Amino acid sequence: MEFQLKVQLPRWSWAPADANAVQRKNFKNVQIDAIGVGLASAASPFLPVFLARLGATNFEVGLLSSMPGVTGLILAIFVGRFLQTRRNIVPWFSVARLLVLSSYASTGLAAFIIPPEYLVPTVLFIWAIATLPQTAVAVAFSVVMNSVAGTNRIELMSRRWSILGLTTAITVTIVGQILDRIGFPLNYQVVFIGLSLGGLVSYYFSSHIELPDSIPPDFGKGRSLAAQGRDYLSLVMSQKPFVRISIKRFVFFTGSVLATPLFPLYYVRELNASDAWIGLISTSQTAILMIGYFLWTRQSRIRGPRYVLLWTTFGMSLYPALVAFSHRVELVVLFAGLAGIFQAGIDLVFFDELMKTIPHEYSATFVSLAQSIQYVSAIFAPLIGTLLANQIGIGGALLVSAAIRLFGALLFAFWHPE
Repeated sequence: MEFQLKVQLPRWSWAPADANAVQRKNFKNVQIDAIGVGLASAASPFLPVFLARLGATNFEVGLLSSMPGVTGLILAIFVGRFLQTRRNIVPWFSVARLLVLSSYASTGLAAFIIPPEYLVPTVLFIWAIATLPQTAVAVAFSVVMNSVAGTNRIELMSRRWSILGLTTAITVTIVGQILDRIGFPLNYQVVFIGLSLGGLVSYYFSSHIELPDSIPPDFGKGRSLAAQGRDYLSLVMSQKPFVRISIKRFVFFTGSVLATPLFPLYYVRELNASDAWIGLISTSQTAILMIGYFLWTRQSRIRGPRYVLLWTTFGMSLYPALVAFSHRVELVVLFAGLAGIFQAGIDLVFFDELMKTIPHEYSATFVSLAQSIQYVSAIFAPLIGTLLANQIGIGGALLVSAAIRLFGALLFAFWHPE
């Protein structure tokens, strides 16, 4: 008698098992869009390095990080109000994303035609213009993802960010090797132009997300601006959980973005790291994200989102301090990998916890306000970080970043909801 042993292997699925046909299509588009974003975003860690190698000052490198905050602070609420009145914001989201990612190609092309002495301000100008669609992406992303996910926010984002992290990690590793094998600045020109093609992939799939048309809320047309302002403030203050989590996120985010321009400066000027090592540092952090997403998604189901929130904010508060005390690039690669595990949890719970506090019918309005609050940090914290680096050294400034992050973690731990 012949026996047949059938083993059923678990199958990868784009969407949860209970998703309908449209939800499955949307989940698939969101995740393939992540591949395109991951390809183009692999150029991101090398942009401030490019400026540093061109001879940009600490202030100019910090300006690259702070410019999106300036534009966002000024325009985010207006962008949110505009998007709130659109029946479908998907087209606005996909076009804005394409414009942002195309800026890498513009940077590469500029290096071919702009004299070296004018290249740094030209690159900064390109990315200053890019902050306009970048603001729209920042607001629309959360609204679109929340609508696609429904009650499966953590599941959707863990899948998306795992794919994005894998794509970015592989691409950054390859890019680091390419940069070391081609002469400067041609190496950066080739990389920036080539990776920007990921923006086309992102545009195609993100533009095919299908969401039902929404009915724009009545914002009191015909009333005075003062009356509309009072209504807006009353609406926001009525959502106490939103106010609390916004303050906590602001503190923690300030500590995070303060270090944004410091890390590449530390790699180049303190560690004397090559482009290949810088690529490995970024790869270590992004590659481990996939493990982190799996770990924290599981922990969220078992122990709840608050458990994930507390451990990840505390873990990430240690990262700048560990880097500041390290003078070996190999150790920084290790610390970056550990940070990636905690960053994965922060990505998941920050998005989920924020969206829990936002009324669905006012998603764009509240998301834009949350973004505006973060933009205050994004404007000033990177510049403060570089000023501190000039006064107390890059390592000392990283320790300040760690202290602010720790304070934010303590707020999450001890400032409980009423």
